[in-house]
Amino acid sequence: MVSATGADAAGAHARGVRAADTKPVVTLSEQQAGKGGEITVKGSGWRPDTLLMMLICGRSTPDRGVIGGTNSCANAEGRAVTTGADGGFSKKMPVAEPPVPCPCVVHVATVTGEQVLTDAVFVVAGHPVAALPEETEGGRLAVLATTRLEGDSGILTWFGAPPARHLVFTVGNLGSAPVKDPVFQVGTAHGVFAPQWEERQWRGTIESGRKAQIKLPVELTAGAHGGYQVSLKYGGKVLAEQPWGVGRPWGVTLFWILLCVVVPAAVFRIGMAIVDKVRPRSSRTPVRAGRHRHPQPADASAKLPRLRRAPEPAVSPPAPTVTTATLPWFTPDSAPPENRPTTKGHS
Repeated sequence: MVSATGADAAGAHARGVRAADTKPVVTLSEQQAGKGGEITVKGSGWRPDTLLMMLICGRSTPDRGVIGGTNSCANAEGRAVTTGADGGFSKKMPVAEPPVPCPCVVHVATVTGEQVLTDAVFVVAGHPVAALPEETEGGRLAVLATTRLEGDSGILTWFGAPPARHLVFTVGNLGSAPVKDPVFQVGTAHGVFAPQWEERQWRGTIESGRKAQIKLPVELTAGAHGGYQVSLKYGGKVLAEQPWGVGRPWGVTLFWILLCVVVPAAVFRIGMAIVDKVRPRSSRTPVRAGRHRHPQPADASAKLPRLRRAPEPAVSPPAPTVTTATLPWFTPDSAPPENRPTTKGHS
């Protein structure tokens, strides 16, 4: 009885492990189509109510994944789909040519939460095909020290320029063969969204048992702000993660505030200038530049009230001048003496 119970428990545990390790499945309505066509993508075994992104990617195989990250995919023609309660979906998507040669796949990956992805082989008819780069065998890299972000934001970042840093880390070669020009993948994730991976190649050789310090550039989109997570992947495994807090570009906010103030003021001045031009005006009234004056009518003085003038004081005419004519035979010396009384007595 005990052994049977133990066997049942072991079987249940094995079934649980197999269910947990089950990879989501993606099937295509057609395995080959040309640009401009359309295919139907169906999936099962995904997490319920999960947002997925479907892309046609070049230089990719289901075994090695998408080499170069989403830079190898036709991102503009991608489609988003949400899984149902049973973890399945069905969605049509247009056929587009990726920016790199085939082999190609239909790449389906989660957008939010833990990253889960699946690739289905697909042939884009008429698109070039090229061999994949050779894999380095024998070398195995591991991060030996804590990663960090170096760099600082300039004045342009304050006005919305893309924030940029360098991801600095130290790796060691734990394998038996040297690793030459390793290709890393750097992913940036914002909030609950899955990382967006970009390929970064480091030029150099790391001998077996040696270590090296590596700096890889990391850049966000213009105007990015908030909390970000920078991840480092090599050989399909995530080696390290580093948080990155990006400040808000307040210069952009200041620019819009000034724009909302300056533009209405300029429009108002232009409107007043136009009104001043089309307003009728008398030709006799001069208008000084830069001043708005209302024209006065030519007969404005005629409408003013007449003021009565105060009466002037009467002026008496001047007295006539009497001129005494002098006779020619009479002079003052010849005038007769006046009769004056004398003090003498009568004789």
